[in-house]
Amino acid sequence: MDLAYTNIKGNEFLLDHKYGENFHISKDLLLNTLIQKLSIPSTTQPLFNIYLKKSYEILFQKMISHEFLVTNCEVKTRMFDQCKEGILKTDIISQENKVVCVDLARAGMVPSQLLFDYMNLFIQHENIRQDHIYAQRLTNKEGKVTGVDFSGSKIGGDIESSIVVLPDPMGATGGTISQAIKHYKENVQGKALKFISVHLIITPEFIQKMKAEHPDVIVYAGRIDRGLSPKEVLEKIPGEDMANEKGLNDIQYIVPGAGGVGELINNSFV
Repeated sequence: MDLAYTNIKGNEFLLDHKYGENFHISKDLLLNTLIQKLSIPSTTQPLFNIYLKKSYEILFQKMISHEFLVTNCEVKTRMFDQCKEGILKTDIISQENKVVCVDLARAGMVPSQLLFDYMNLFIQHENIRQDHIYAQRLTNKEGKVTGVDFSGSKIGGDIESSIVVLPDPMGATGGTISQAIKHYKENVQGKALKFISVHLIITPEFIQKMKAEHPDVIVYAGRIDRGLSPKEVLEKIPGEDMANEKGLNDIQYIVPGAGGVGELINNSFV
């Protein structure tokens, strides 16, 4: 039992941790419930993708509200015809935000498309695009991950002053995300405003990877899984004893985790 996820109160939205200010890990009861439901063996299609989308809607709302550029607007409401005070003056998400949604196939396809469609509701369509990165884990004969292979990727332009968002359900080793971000930094023209990765579940190993290789990246996650940590570590604040936290088994799958999410999303078990 990870004490970080017990006795959750309805007004608690973010987990108290020691991983650093760039890591925003949810403790939201609704999101926690949705991720729990998609993690159990009895959840299959079509419910799996429904829970996945609903979970990401919550994560995207939190991420957009905290990370996107804001502007002030003044508009006449429908009440203006009846009284001159019917004018709304308020802060809103700026339509001038430039956004690149990165589809990390195959598990990232659904959340990336969801974000792309969502952003088109309130940002100028000229300022948003979706890229497609095809990545595959490289493993040795023991099944351990040794690297990431990119081939056939489709990147539609530069990233100058853009918010580059990489939604990938499972932040396990961090290898794919790290390599994708490195590719954008080194091979795509322009300097991004910020890089943000968004995950349902991450591990301590993922956090260590990101802090070491991309300390500038902002991470949003629905849950931190460190289920293979010693009992005494699970009784501490997440990140307090990071050297002894563990969330990956011998073949780099998350524990307790959600299993093969890429396979479940596509109903293709290969």
